[in-house]
Amino acid sequence: MSARPFSSSESAAFRGLMARWATGVAVVTARDGPLDAGLTVNALLSVTLSPPSLLISLTQDADTTPVIQRSGTFAVNFLAADQRAVSERFARATSPVEKFRDLPLHRGTTGVALLDGTLGAAECRVAAWTPHVDHVLIVGEVVHQELGRDGPPLLFFRSGYAEPTGPDGLRLPGTRK
Repeated sequence: MSARPFSSSESAAFRGLMARWATGVAVVTARDGPLDAGLTVNALLSVTLSPPSLLISLTQDADTTPVIQRSGTFAVNFLAADQRAVSERFARATSPVEKFRDLPLHRGTTGVALLDGTLGAAECRVAAWTPHVDHVLIVGEVVHQELGRDGPPLLFFRSGYAEPTGPDGLRLPGTRK
């Protein structure tokens, strides 16, 4: 049984509700032959510890989705609080070449791009692929992980980014100093 579609006002209300849920921000990267692809996500969760696995939710029409489907691999790069510009770059509807231009990175064990300067990264092989409405839920088993630098994460809350207030502090959007 499928649920009835939400009206535009119900969708807006749901978006407002979800804006009250603070999320970390990551960039998902993938590689198919010479083609790198990537996009910013906050729909991410840890699924199991043994074996370690992650779940990401991507729109079916995102340019990165078919690259992951063809290659069977992807990486999740966990952004630090001072990497807002990286998040914004990968959130734009621009060519993959522009997203990766002059961006410091190194290659993981499967050849996927791992962004330099992040809090860490998990490189995954696709274990499950589940279409749902206009999205696909992708479970990846972690095949390689690396810790990056230590510091506060990039967070998204109330449709905005948290601002760093020092080496370990963050101020959430819509909150007092």
